[in-house]
Amino acid sequence: MTDFRVCALVPVYNHPGTITKVCRELSDMGMPVLLVDDGCSAPNAKELDQLSTGQDVHLLRLEDNHGKGYAVRAGLVKAESLGFTHALQLDADAQHAQSSLSAFLQQGESHPQTLFAGYACYDDSVPKSRFYGRYLTHVWVWINTLSLSIRDSMCGVRLYPLTEINCLLAHHDCTDRMAFDTEVLVRWYWSGRPLSNLPVEVHYPVGGVSHFSLFRDNRDITMMHTRLFFGMLLRLPVLSWRKLRTATNTGRQ
Repeated sequence: MTDFRVCALVPVYNHPGTITKVCRELSDMGMPVLLVDDGCSAPNAKELDQLSTGQDVHLLRLEDNHGKGYAVRAGLVKAESLGFTHALQLDADAQHAQSSLSAFLQQGESHPQTLFAGYACYDDSVPKSRFYGRYLTHVWVWINTLSLSIRDSMCGVRLYPLTEINCLLAHHDCTDRMAFDTEVLVRWYWSGRPLSNLPVEVHYPVGGVSHFSLFRDNRDITMMHTRLFFGMLLRLPVLSWRKLRTATNTGRQ
């Protein structure tokens, strides 16, 4: 039986109102937690120090704020060095329902080479701008993969096989900020590695903290989609062949 040792990987940048709740819920599931302090302010850093005194709670501190992508990459390397085989990434803002996480662990243990990506199932709390704004990225991802295999590239919950993802990121850093979640899934798909989608219930808490920068992150996302589009053109023969082969195999079933 394949060894399956998983930790929760939570990048944190100033979420003092929610990170303790997130950490407690993960610990209640019996899951070790790796918190990545992405240059938090002093009060939040102190809170992370207190949380890291708990059993099976690890803390990786980055002195400066580099962005979510940088923090996740650093956390993935750290998680593997700690002896884990898999990392369940989720956000620090308490938007993701704890009840949705167990399926990732069950499926990951059964299919250890597969990256499981969450797709958001929203309740009525979702802002309409967020709900509809995501579809532009969804469409670009479908174009850049010539596939509908990635159902939601912006959901912050995914289960990574650590050896495979760190090998991929050693060759392709991906962006340092919010666009990382999308780019890493596209590059994973391009590599031909297995990927599957699982539902995640999402709730937007009243007064929730968002660090999305309208200008900077939209600029980075636009640059990422442009870069991936030209990358897709270089891979067009391979992606087209994969699409044809998948359609052929589906037709035979």
